[in-house]
Amino acid sequence: MALLFARSLRLCRWGAKRLGVASTEAQRGVSFKLEEKTAHSSLALFRGDTGVKYGLVGLEPTKVALNVERFREWAVVLADTAVTSGRHYWEVTVKRSQQFRIGVADVDMSRDSCIGIDDRSWVFTYAQRKWYTMLANEKAPIEGIGQPEKVGLLLEYEAQKLSLVDVSQVSVVHTLQTDFRGPVVPAFALWDGELLTHSGLEVPPGL
Repeated sequence: MALLFARSLRLCRWGAKRLGVASTEAQRGVSFKLEEKTAHSSLALFRGDTGVKYGLVGLEPTKVALNVERFREWAVVLADTAVTSGRHYWEVTVKRSQQFRIGVADVDMSRDSCIGIDDRSWVFTYAQRKWYTMLANEKAPIEGIGQPEKVGLLLEYEAQKLSLVDVSQVSVVHTLQTDFRGPVVPAFALWDGELLTHSGLEVPPGL
């Protein structure tokens, strides 16, 4: 019991350390890097911790620093900056990936789970050449978007919404109604290829 309490306390402190960044830069949107401490051992960060690539074998778990923030079972990595208010927009470039998930999650979500499986993360997933929404391990298909090289995400905290954006058309493809109860962070999972994030962007006009 004491171990569970200590783990929860450390996760909360990890999230709390970063809460000021998103609110002070709300006009431009959240600016973040990927947090290596959370990355599963099969994932490697690159380009100043703004990109993540999947390795079939990955690092030996024994060679990865042990900490309560790291995902242990699934190829997930979280951003290093939490959001508690405002409208925020970021983009993701997809390189050679046919199976990935992008969205947001509670800062203290279980590190034994995967984004999209529990009810404390909200994601858009791409698999088998199709897009889906995913919440609590339930998927629903999304129409009207193929496999673009880059997609956008629009987070509206007070409105409790997360939208997938077609960057080429600058239009919302689909919106998820969320249930935010505290700080959330951009979240990513992938099983092949690479994802490159672009944050600190202004919300495009019309969105």
